[in-house]
Amino acid sequence: MEKKKANGYPKAFNNMFREYDIRGRVSDEELNPENVYRIVKAYAKYLRKRGITRCVTGYDNRKCSPSFSEAAIKALTGSGMEVISVGLTITPAVYFAQYHFSSEGAVMITASHNPDGWSGFKFAKGYSETLEPDDIVEVFNLLDTPDESGVKEGSCREENIRDVYIDNIVSRIHMGKNKPKIVLDAGNGGAGVFVYEVFQKLGCITFQLNCDPDTDYPHYFPNPSDLKVREAVRKTVLHPYIKADLGLSFDGDGDRLGVIDDGGNNIWSDTVLAVLVKQLLEKKKGATVVYDVKCSKTLEEVITKYGGKPCMWKTGHSYIKAKMHELHAELAGERSGHIFVGGDDYYAFDDAVFVGAKLVEYVSNTDVTLSETIASFPKYVTSPEIKAYCPDELKYGVVERIVAEMKERFPGKVCDINGARVSFDDGWGLVRASSNMPEVVLIFEGKTQEALDRIKAQFRTILSAYKEISADWENG
Repeated sequence: MEKKKANGYPKAFNNMFREYDIRGRVSDEELNPENVYRIVKAYAKYLRKRGITRCVTGYDNRKCSPSFSEAAIKALTGSGMEVISVGLTITPAVYFAQYHFSSEGAVMITASHNPDGWSGFKFAKGYSETLEPDDIVEVFNLLDTPDESGVKEGSCREENIRDVYIDNIVSRIHMGKNKPKIVLDAGNGGAGVFVYEVFQKLGCITFQLNCDPDTDYPHYFPNPSDLKVREAVRKTVLHPYIKADLGLSFDGDGDRLGVIDDGGNNIWSDTVLAVLVKQLLEKKKGATVVYDVKCSKTLEEVITKYGGKPCMWKTGHSYIKAKMHELHAELAGERSGHIFVGGDDYYAFDDAVFVGAKLVEYVSNTDVTLSETIASFPKYVTSPEIKAYCPDELKYGVVERIVAEMKERFPGKVCDINGARVSFDDGWGLVRASSNMPEVVLIFEGKTQEALDRIKAQFRTILSAYKEISADWENG
């Protein structure tokens, strides 16, 4: 499905309609209450075409979010929808509310980990299902189309989902004899309203960093991938008066997790997923695990070692959820921090609070530390997620050209399901277009630091010919 060629909106507005959600800057051209109304009105038409007339709404902890929520609710009720507003919350609590209130529709107003000054939407099309690329295009094409005739005014009621959501998580976790000492960092985002009580109820000794919601974000914006966030958690975990068993950080809308182990080491989410794979496959041999192209070779080897079925797939929470449903997978995850627990354990949507609780459950039921468990896994040296600026309207075309060149340079070595992941005898490198920001994303991995550095240098040389991509690599 293709977008309509012209709709009278600025290019910046049209560029907000991304692969699996809608994100943009808070501005006259992009997101403001009037444009929020227009976009959510189009989403309401999308729902009504599918016979869906009930919708949950929630919003994250940004200055713009309350007014955007009002505009969204007005658009939904004006389209005849029954709206259940859960207010300031986190994305997984909205997904949970869909089940609790039997609502296939959901609007979460959030830009997730994007910086302050951004906003956006995560739209649902069913239980544990969010819009995919063709759905996003359909919503785009429904902008400003005529209203359905004979639609009566809908309704809105406010509900507090927090306590039910917390109790549901706690009821699913089976703690062992060891009660871990943990550090929690919500980055002054909405997750702070939830996480302290969850882990206290699980019997953990908790130390809080930035768990009070603050729309000014006085320390840093909540993004577990940010090395500044991880350093703050690391220092607290290793503090001589604390010596925690692990540290957990949460993004602005609570669906992405960062982990620091007892040794103060950054544990990227593909390794967190490997720990959960070990936990799962000890009970369910043969389970399928889906992971994205950014994940370490370590994960594939752990899945195979413990008797699971690995499946590499595209980056993006909607893509991963869709593939998880298709394969009836028990577990899935992305390097970015989205992890999905399904099967008998949970609802198969990305929930950093639940995943953090599962990790604590694992630690509480073993006599070895988290760092010792991870030390038993195959070893690779992996870079952080590196970003290089590239304009939104150019990035996909540029990456297509890079993929073609990589296939010529490295025949038979390129996985192109999402950008180019190039395999070498001693590692791999990835370049792909970011779905959320005007940038390309790069990750490198090697059996040694020397191998990683060589692969990274090869990529830098190749990408230097593409002037649309900045030569300055952030986080590199």
